[in-house]
Amino acid sequence: MTTVIPNEPVHRLTLTVEEAARALGISRAFAYEAVARGEIPCIRIGKRILVPIAGLNRLLESAVTATQEP
Repeated sequence: MTTVIPNEPVHRLTLTVEEAARALGISRAFAYEAVARGEIPCIRIGKRILVPIAGLNRLLESAVTATQEP
């Protein structure tokens, strides 16, 4: 369990779909479509859709590995 220390910067574990879109260099609309198709991993909390940074990194790593295989 992580202990929260006052005045320490919080390291976010998720991005909004808009932030993930900017990080991937795609449009906001395309990112929402990819989330709906299950291509971008997401967590739904209430009406919010959040993209886990760890999941996004795994997605990118698997895409790079897939393109490098013969």
